[in-house]
Amino acid sequence: MDIVKTATVWMRAEMLSAAFFILFGLSFLLASLGFWQLGRTDMARAYVVPMLVAGTLILIIGVGLFVPSQARLTSFPAAYAIDSAGFIAEEIARADKVLNEYRIVVFRVIPLIIAACALAILYFETPLWRASLITTIGMMAVILVIDTNASARLASYREQLVLAGKSFPPPM
Repeated sequence: MDIVKTATVWMRAEMLSAAFFILFGLSFLLASLGFWQLGRTDMARAYVVPMLVAGTLILIIGVGLFVPSQARLTSFPAAYAIDSAGFIAEEIARADKVLNEYRIVVFRVIPLIIAACALAILYFETPLWRASLITTIGMMAVILVIDTNASARLASYREQLVLAGKSFPPPM
């Protein structure tokens, strides 16, 4: 098993996820522009700022994931060549940490935020509040969908790392 190739393929998939964040961020920004230019009702105009904020946040997430991933992509072969067992151990530890964060944030906190926003829509009647809550639900849904896929991919990558780690003798 070529673990460097596996790590590279996984990192490229992570970069694709980051590109989807960027794409959705730009989509939210374009929607904001559309509501600003074409919005005739108070409700349509209320979406301008929430969509602008959500688009900016999603865009920041995407760029913040893409740039470091690109740098890490080139460092895999060198790190593996220096210390193969250490590289695998570090990747497993990092994967465990990120999977735990996904378990807490993506699978618990984000659904709670979506549910709270959905319930709050019933109680807030002003257009700005409703637009903000609906935009938040949309933003959280985008994050949930992309990160659910990333979590499954990371779990698979971790399994491959564990299998590769078994081929090294245990440290003394």
